[in-house]
Amino acid sequence: MRKLSWDEIDRPSPAEVHKLPKHPVRTVVHNVRSIHNVGSIIRSSDGARVEHVHLTGYTGTPDHNDLHKTALGAQDAVSWSQHDAPLPLLRSLREEGYTIAVLELTDDSRPTGHVSSELYPLCLVVGNEVRGVPDDIIDMADCAFELPQYGTKISLNVGVAYGIAIYDLIRQARVHFGPPGAQ
Repeated sequence: MRKLSWDEIDRPSPAEVHKLPKHPVRTVVHNVRSIHNVGSIIRSSDGARVEHVHLTGYTGTPDHNDLHKTALGAQDAVSWSQHDAPLPLLRSLREEGYTIAVLELTDDSRPTGHVSSELYPLCLVVGNEVRGVPDDIIDMADCAFELPQYGTKISLNVGVAYGIAIYDLIRQARVHFGPPGAQ
């Protein structure tokens, strides 16, 4: 076994990836303060090939130079938009047929590993590093996902939690529907 060189790894360019079919998942990043967390979320979104990343509230955008330190160019490959308020956006996505899910501990949250095909297309909402997803978004959500915690802490860093959750949700989308464009 040997590690592959960069030249041996076949990856699409940012221009090519924009033309490729995406997984039926969108992301809403609400009031995430750290631009490095936003960069991490965008980089994971590129790797998972999500449809779109919606940045709401005071969440920073790829226009911020420090985001590039963690996104490492993924900001050029991911479709994104900025919105002041998340609720009108989420209502619009629901009207388009998206299931609204929050990544948050609630009295009815379930692990990301148990998602049925009926939940897709899916919109996953992640929230602030300290306060999480606000109650008004939780109140309108269709479901809540959680990541099991086995240590003393009750949460993970938002960028780390998102990366774990999105890959689990994309894995299941591929089980249900195959790779994007195969439907």
